[in-house]
Amino acid sequence: MDNSIFLPDIPLSDFETTQNYAYLRLRNALMVGAISPGIAITIQDISESLEVSATPVREALRQLCSENALQSLKNRRIMVPVMTPARLEELISLRCALEMYAAKRALPYINNMEIDNLERIDNQLDQAQSEENWSEMVLLNQRFHSGLYVANPNQVVMPMIESIWLQLGPFMGVAAKYQQEFYIVDHHKEAIAALRQNDPVILESAIEADIRDGVGQLNPEKLQSILLERQTK
Repeated sequence: MDNSIFLPDIPLSDFETTQNYAYLRLRNALMVGAISPGIAITIQDISESLEVSATPVREALRQLCSENALQSLKNRRIMVPVMTPARLEELISLRCALEMYAAKRALPYINNMEIDNLERIDNQLDQAQSEENWSEMVLLNQRFHSGLYVANPNQVVMPMIESIWLQLGPFMGVAAKYQQEFYIVDHHKEAIAALRQNDPVILESAIEADIRDGVGQLNPEKLQSILLERQTK
């Protein structure tokens, strides 16, 4: 099993506290799938990686446990939760409900410039897939979806959506490399077409299909096979 902890760099303000810096780096790594399900995380490893003391790392880990992104075990070990078929289905169903709502609510506000930007992001995602850059794929997919939803100036749903992305992130990093097996239709392009036609029905359908075909089509047997393969390497 690959037990490495990789924390991608992210832009940070000069005024960022050490605790928030540790939290944001860990959160980003989990959300883009840079850390796999089942990995044990130690304060020492993270402290050494970020070159910070143990206290801000401990607080960052505690915060991520409260957000269900990490799991605190009885023996005080902290690990990335292992994805199960039942948990995956719950998260996917919740993603669909929240994001179909967010897309429909954003439709009256989105303009052609923003739609053009979504198209550019989707093209970048296609390039990342061709290069087998899995973490970049996850990041760009999230950027595409959030770019649509925040077009609604009154939206309050993004923190809830990001909470689901955070819990799905480690699994998405594993599943991304298998997407070509079951993600046949580019539903982002369907969503872009629906935005240009101002069609809420097609837009909602494209968002749901994108989420379910992107990872939700994995049946329990395939899911267990993928996780077992990853966890035994």
